[in-house]
Amino acid sequence: MAVAQTAGSNAQDVINQSIAVLDKAQESFPKGVKYVALVNANDFLDASIEKVIHTLFEAFILVFIVVFLFLQDWRSTLIPAISVPVAIVGTFFFLDIFGFTINLLTLFALILAVGIVVDDAIVVVEAVHSKLEQGEKSPLKASVDAMNEISGAIISITLVMAAVFIPVSFITDSAGVFYKQFGLTLAISIVLSAVNALTLSPALCAIFLKPHSHEEKKQNFIQRFFTNFNIIFDAFVKRYSRGVLFLLRKKWMAFAGLVVFAGIFAWLMNTTPKSFVPSEDMGGVFMDISLPIGSNENRTKEVMAKVEKIVEKQPEVLHIFKVSGRGMISGSGSNNGMLIVKLKDWKDRTAKGSDIQSFIAKLYKETAGIKDAKLTFFGRPTLQGFGNAAGFELQIQDQKGGSISDLTKVTNDFIDKMNQRPEIQRTFTSFNPNYPQYMIDINVAATKAAGFTVSDLLGTMQGYYGGVYSSNVNLFGKQYRVIYQAPFESRENVESFNQIQVRNKNGEMAPLSRFITAKRVYGPQAIGRFNLFTAISINGTPNPGFSSGDAINAVEEVAKQTLPQGYGFEYSGLTREEVNSSSQTIYIFILCCVFVYFLLAAQYESYLLPFAVMLSLPVGLAGVMMFSAWIGGSNNIYTQISLIMLIGLLAKNAILIVEFALDARKKGYTIGHAAISGAKQRIRPILMTSFAFIFGLIPLAVSTGAGAVGNQSIGIGAIGGMLFGTIFGVFFIPILFAVFMYLQEKVSGKKDLEKYDGQLSE
Repeated sequence: MAVAQTAGSNAQDVINQSIAVLDKAQESFPKGVKYVALVNANDFLDASIEKVIHTLFEAFILVFIVVFLFLQDWRSTLIPAISVPVAIVGTFFFLDIFGFTINLLTLFALILAVGIVVDDAIVVVEAVHSKLEQGEKSPLKASVDAMNEISGAIISITLVMAAVFIPVSFITDSAGVFYKQFGLTLAISIVLSAVNALTLSPALCAIFLKPHSHEEKKQNFIQRFFTNFNIIFDAFVKRYSRGVLFLLRKKWMAFAGLVVFAGIFAWLMNTTPKSFVPSEDMGGVFMDISLPIGSNENRTKEVMAKVEKIVEKQPEVLHIFKVSGRGMISGSGSNNGMLIVKLKDWKDRTAKGSDIQSFIAKLYKETAGIKDAKLTFFGRPTLQGFGNAAGFELQIQDQKGGSISDLTKVTNDFIDKMNQRPEIQRTFTSFNPNYPQYMIDINVAATKAAGFTVSDLLGTMQGYYGGVYSSNVNLFGKQYRVIYQAPFESRENVESFNQIQVRNKNGEMAPLSRFITAKRVYGPQAIGRFNLFTAISINGTPNPGFSSGDAINAVEEVAKQTLPQGYGFEYSGLTREEVNSSSQTIYIFILCCVFVYFLLAAQYESYLLPFAVMLSLPVGLAGVMMFSAWIGGSNNIYTQISLIMLIGLLAKNAILIVEFALDARKKGYTIGHAAISGAKQRIRPILMTSFAFIFGLIPLAVSTGAGAVGNQSIGIGAIGGMLFGTIFGVFFIPILFAVFMYLQEKVSGKKDLEKYDGQLSE
């Protein structure tokens, strides 16, 4: 029994209600009878959500530790820590208003939000700390003075980071669901964290923080650790200042580095394997079994029993369900069958080689001895409702109205070429034009002469051979359908036509064989159509190490080489969604950058200064692609989410430096001094917020079990982007500020533009 949800319903609610009904029904089952949910979408969803919730708490703890390491005070650390539940609880409120659910996408966003929402609070606490270290005695006055300096930067950062996710809400199709729920959840949490930083955080600073005491503190282990940490950090800041100074004098080196990173990013974007969503271990395997045409059901059952014995001895297997007479891909027929295998829970399959890909490879190896059947094993698709199998799916179309035999030959040639490609593990079709059939010819003249109609003949044949739903009957308070059909022995061969009598409207009877002739022919069980054209469906699986994007490229190349004029192809299922979404991503990416640019232009009242922020972004974006390539990942929707998110995060670091450098310039500093001053003042909060974000993603990057591939895709990519964007970006941003500030002042006609290079010093 299969249960399908209606559009707009919640899958988890439907499944829970179905389980409740089945649990109640099971109470009246005969002794020894029970039901088993073989394919339950809640299994993967619940396991994934449980894993993500654990990750959420782990991320919070790691972020808390990083913040404490830099602030070195429990009171100070408590203020950013409070901002996390404030932002997350507030986000849940708005999710309910927008009609979103708590799902993997929104939980992903909340995990990333843990490392992001502390940023604004950290900036506030660090700024107040600096005022107190400079000798300010009143925490209240220190908070007010600090907010006067950093409120503009916080607002700029918030607008930029929230604006990044506005364009993604306009993406259509299935990709839009991913981007919209993830992006809006993250944008809401970011806006709430900014409101918290502008209101609650300074108030907490005034209450919790104390003026710095210059008395000698007792040097316990923690104090000695912090003292050594500060010595090392101060030495790093000095070396960092020298590095910035060196690049200010050798600007060509900085721009050469930016060009290299931009080139790496562009190259990896084009060469990294592409896919829509990474294939996950969904906890189940489907098997399609197809015997030679004409095989009866008993022969099919014998082969299925052999396969079942091999499968049930595998340690990963929990339940097996088999059906003869119908295949998952091959369709109905006495020579077809299928097995549905439910694997043990992910936490019980932690041994090496127990993942679903290894399990399928093992089944292919152990069933290789079964020569009289075609066996196909595949995992459940990651996204339900987009086909029955993971991998890729397409339709070969006859666009000229030719014969089925010609279309079959073209399709087989295409499949042969595909199976020769290194990217492809297997390409196959269930279509077969050689099923034994009978063509029924009706002698219309004889039928009419005897007082019968063609409808009389066909109606009788339908009832005997196909079955007819005639009426309903009520028994014991329940309604049952009445379907009449001849028993199997009365319809198993063409000789049965002699035994069947047909009745006309006058009540006269005559044998059916008097009016019909059966001719043995061969043809397909069913002829499919796709977008108006006769079509044959093809499925395939990429080889390990290759993505669905590689398979799509192989399809395009083979189609150009093998499909003759008048034949074409179209993608279907999840592959169609992948192809459609990839064309939108580049435009959304550009639109995000344009949004950020115009916001910065309005903030700085300059068309040039925003480039100091924008041109620093390729460094971190290259880091995303380099880390994804390093783990052998693909350029999938999670990687693209990381890229879009990092536009805002990396811009945040640049804004902090540019904002303070701009203030220093307004105070009369030379441009070079202003660049170094902004970099030195903001390096500590930048490192603090960046490493808090990175450590918050570590649980995602090392996750295992349900949803691990998606977790790792977004976690490792974002870690790489933030790591590169921080380590290299903090050196490039001051140089970009100096160059574009110089150009801005030159364009605006200000003087004193020629001196700053000669006045640079530490």
